[in-house]
Amino acid sequence: MGALLRRYAAGTALTCEPVDEGLLNRGYRLRTTRGRYFLKHHVDPDTADPDAIARQHRATERLADLGVPVAPPLPGHDGRTVAVVGGHAYALHPWIDGRHRHGAQLTPGQCGRLGTLLGVVHAGLEHVMRASHGERPPPQRGGHVPRPRPEPLDRTPAAVPATATVTAPRAHPDRAERPGPVATTTTSAAPSPDPADTFVLIDGLLARVRRHRPADSFDELARHRLLERRALLERHADRRPPPGGPVGWVHGDFHPFNLLYRGDAPAAIVDWDRLGVQPRAEEAVRAAAIFFVRPDGTLDLSRARRYARAYRRAAGATAGELTAAVHRVWWERLNDFWMLRWHYERGDARADSQFPAASALVVWWTREYDAVCGAFTD
Repeated sequence: MGALLRRYAAGTALTCEPVDEGLLNRGYRLRTTRGRYFLKHHVDPDTADPDAIARQHRATERLADLGVPVAPPLPGHDGRTVAVVGGHAYALHPWIDGRHRHGAQLTPGQCGRLGTLLGVVHAGLEHVMRASHGERPPPQRGGHVPRPRPEPLDRTPAAVPATATVTAPRAHPDRAERPGPVATTTTSAAPSPDPADTFVLIDGLLARVRRHRPADSFDELARHRLLERRALLERHADRRPPPGGPVGWVHGDFHPFNLLYRGDAPAAIVDWDRLGVQPRAEEAVRAAAIFFVRPDGTLDLSRARRYARAYRRAAGATAGELTAAVHRVWWERLNDFWMLRWHYERGDARADSQFPAASALVVWWTREYDAVCGAFTD
């Protein structure tokens, strides 16, 4: 700790408390003789490369210059934002108190502002990463890998790294000028999941469920959903989407736990570890499926519609892009079992509370497919 703080004008540590928000990296709340800070320890092997972290930091610094609410890190005495100590990568951020808000806690107007915010992020990233600074996209890793998160709740102020003077986007969220389609890379997205592989995975998970002792209610629900999903895949196997279209720079993990509110307005988008090149419209759909899912596994389509309209306006996205994105994300969810894999293969139950709603959503989405498409394209 002393070696780290000596790299910054951050004083001497008085207290250091773990922050339990993240699952793939580690965070600590520091109180020093100079103030309060958030110390991030990058341990996830997929995102802990210092060069990649520095690229994320540069992106947030440039987005902040555009007025996007982000949380750039503090530079050390040498001007670098990534400190490597003992072979481990760290970054230091000022500390700010705030709240995470789920979609049900947002008014219709705030849902629109959320969509505008993500559209501004996508347009801003394309500007700062490609047009102005010539950043090359990192190699794609074979598609989006969902990351586990606890179900977000509005609770007492949660602390997230952010600057002391984070600002809102300069354009009013409900009156943002449409910037026109932003430039995209010509790279195509990774192939969609192959149902043949998914059938093998389902059989393997069913075998693990049968062997689990003592059997419990989670096992019963898992078995039911696995059999149900296999039947759905058999019925819809011919609807596998082709590889996605043009891609652009995205946050990569936009959901309630990575957006901090101060009062009723977004104050900071955090956790840029998954910054990369992916289909932008898919991130918009994927985020909506997290923000606006209800406990019973249905989507609040009214709120999603307000969000999607604002996103299309701000990002310059077409209805066709959103239609294709809805289909690809639906297919992704139909073939995805990361929560069960964490439970049965890793023995990690941290995502168990999300499984009932997430698994029900796939079934409901399949049944209400046209209504979901309409909500994103009307």
